[in-house]
Amino acid sequence: MLTYSERVAVSSEQRKACLALALDAAEHAGAAALPFFRTGASVDNKAGEAEMGRGFDPVTEADRAAETVIRERIKGAFPEHGLLGEEFGHQEGNGLTWVIDPIDGTRGFVTGQLHWGVLLGLFDGQAPVLGVLHQPFTGETFFGSGGRAGYRHAGEERALRVRPCAALADAALAATTPRMFKSGEERAAFDRVDGAVRFTRFGGDCYNYALLAMGCLDLVVEASLQPYDIQALIPIVRGAGGVITTWSGGDPCMGGTAVAAGDARVHEEALHLLNQ
Repeated sequence: MLTYSERVAVSSEQRKACLALALDAAEHAGAAALPFFRTGASVDNKAGEAEMGRGFDPVTEADRAAETVIRERIKGAFPEHGLLGEEFGHQEGNGLTWVIDPIDGTRGFVTGQLHWGVLLGLFDGQAPVLGVLHQPFTGETFFGSGGRAGYRHAGEERALRVRPCAALADAALAATTPRMFKSGEERAAFDRVDGAVRFTRFGGDCYNYALLAMGCLDLVVEASLQPYDIQALIPIVRGAGGVITTWSGGDPCMGGTAVAAGDARVHEEALHLLNQ
């Protein structure tokens, strides 16, 4: 289990080396997952027996293959670092921990849709210092590190920047699914925000945060998150100039709830409605 601890200092040179590894590992993990995409690969349900028939937490050979690739590459380059992956659990290290979601958006993956990706972040004990999202089918890579965010596609690279949005009433909102709001109170809070925006789109998983960083969305509101669902995305959103917190305005690193906005004014309005 990942917990907060004393922050491990990471120099600019170390950050640069770790980002290079993260980009490489995510791309190779994507290459390992891609042969399973749109092939009718078998899907297992990780939901506990008590949830069988009601819960569905899918995992495929692609998830396992992608996480295996990432772990092998990290161990080869930084054997002293810790690892936390969705499929193979937590291995403690020197205080720096790589946080891995080999396929975020497995439901999208198994239904042949495009809104899924390989997520990889590096946690320094207090915050993720870098994050990468790689979508191997489209060949897109989003990354954040050192207060900036970038986008790679077809051999070109450019900076990512959120777009301004003066008011919640003008905002485009995204969330993966309304089912992620488990309690009546959570769903009511989300509905207040949903009722105040220009329009809402469901689906998207990790890709929603990338689109926000790209300036295509204004707001993402989610719940029921794990650390590996969100840590890689935090540096991307913040590096593009966005704001991301929990619904209470706290640190989203450990999962739970998240509200990400491209404009601080929209974030403030959303927090007000979520906490009424």
